Amino acid sequence: MSFDTIIANGNIIDGAGNPWYRSDIGITAGKISKIGTLKNADAKQKIDAADLVVCPGFIDMHSHSDAAIYVDNTLPSTIHQGITTSLVGNCGDNLAPLPPEKKEEYLELYAVFAPPGVSYQSIPWNTFREYLAYMEHHGCVANTAHLVGFGTVRVVGGPGFEDRPPRDEEIKSMQSFVNEAMANGAFGISTGLIYAPQSYAKTDEIIALARVVAEYGGIYCSHIRGEGATVVDAVKEVIEITEKSGCTGGHIAHHKVAGRSYWGKSSETLRVMEAANARGTRITCDQYPYNRGMTSLITLLPPWVHEVGLKKLIERLKNADDRLRIKKDVQQGIEGWENWIKDGGFDSIYIASVKTDKWRDAEGKHLSEITRLKGKTDEWEILFDLLIDENGEVTMTIALMDEEDIRRIMNGRYTMIGTDGCGVNPTGIMHHGKPHPRYYGTYPRILGKYVREEGVLTLENAIRKMTSFPAQRLGLPDRGLLKEGMWADVVAFDPETVRDKATYLDPHQFPEGILHVLVNGQIAVANGRQTGRLPGKILRRPW
Repeated sequence: MSFDTIIANGNIIDGAGNPWYRSDIGITAGKISKIGTLKNADAKQKIDAADLVVCPGFIDMHSHSDAAIYVDNTLPSTIHQGITTSLVGNCGDNLAPLPPEKKEEYLELYAVFAPPGVSYQSIPWNTFREYLAYMEHHGCVANTAHLVGFGTVRVVGGPGFEDRPPRDEEIKSMQSFVNEAMANGAFGISTGLIYAPQSYAKTDEIIALARVVAEYGGIYCSHIRGEGATVVDAVKEVIEITEKSGCTGGHIAHHKVAGRSYWGKSSETLRVMEAANARGTRITCDQYPYNRGMTSLITLLPPWVHEVGLKKLIERLKNADDRLRIKKDVQQGIEGWENWIKDGGFDSIYIASVKTDKWRDAEGKHLSEITRLKGKTDEWEILFDLLIDENGEVTMTIALMDEEDIRRIMNGRYTMIGTDGCGVNPTGIMHHGKPHPRYYGTYPRILGKYVREEGVLTLENAIRKMTSFPAQRLGLPDRGLLKEGMWADVVAFDPETVRDKATYLDPHQFPEGILHVLVNGQIAVANGRQTGRLPGKILRRPW
């Protein structure tokens, strides 16, 4: 018997939640062809996995690597975590469809995700079909499954940045874009309902598009409308959209409870999810294991500031009357709006990345610290000037979550894992700013801190949440398990040493303990070093 690759002597955890057992794995033509004793078998290459856990490759249920692949398809920070498949197009933003007449308008908004000196304006595709075809030709180190973004569709086919309901013809236009995406392999639709212009949409607008998704058996994924005061109602909205649209299920992105006043509400959100599943509505969530979130700094501003787009937003920040109105709205609050400055204060808001050298010294510091550093006394002045100088292209991390909620959600029956990050690199063009450490450390942090050190999860259950559970959720019948006939997406790690090293001040650090990663049977990481191979596939909706 001969194989392309044999992984020998590993402690196998199959991904289904079963106890480990010791065995060998034979791989042929990209798939697992034999699990058993292969001591005397021939192979072109062998990996000695003695004392290592061998498990399925991790499936990232919430990735933004679609913003990175176009720039760097090697995705070092994700593949070194053991991520072999990523669900991209999350939070309502993705890079297709982009009809020529709307491309510039949308990509102006998307520029915040680009490293300095990189522009997306030259992308060659217009339709979702063309986008996937380009990415297939472009190649990637890992597999990708794609969602179509509601925000993208609203800009290119609907009211855009106008705070109003769509007209009938705009609904039909948006539905046609969603239909084209689903017909060409999208797994569902995503929303990011705290972000303009998506925040302007009422529930019925989303349902109208989700019904198209339901016709193809797709899923609804949502960065929900609120994660603090309104978190319970926001979870209920996901359930309502899922039930009224007929989607095969709803999925809540990076589930958390944000804001000290609301800590503990995860008990209620999990009960609501349990009740929905009990009556037959499939509602799941993902989570990253950190107490800070990360997003664009402009998200701190009230919804009306975002109307008509980024150029108008910058003009408003320069206007004295608009500045006063922004301060008033933050201090008094706006019903239904996620008010992070009021909930956490300026000292909870840390600058993650800027585009110019003028504000480079702000990276890694919170707004109150930056204010003192600049010799000022008013954080508002710093916030406004920073956004103006950087044309709004600033990202932040924000400390709002509690460990008790993190652990409770992690243990939730319907919780899986997601990075809410993308592929970055300790060197080169993708070495940019101080990204959230989740970009490098999500999976090893769970395996090291929450499994080995604290026992929040068993190793077998943690791996199930990283592998077979998300594969089941996405409807991937041939991934997520170590089983004969499955694609050979495989990770081998040392359970005694695996840990995250990335920090908020020094995030560009690969984890320890993840030694070998295979994607579709090809070795992408060998002995902790990336091989340069690009074996990933574009996965299309299998239903």
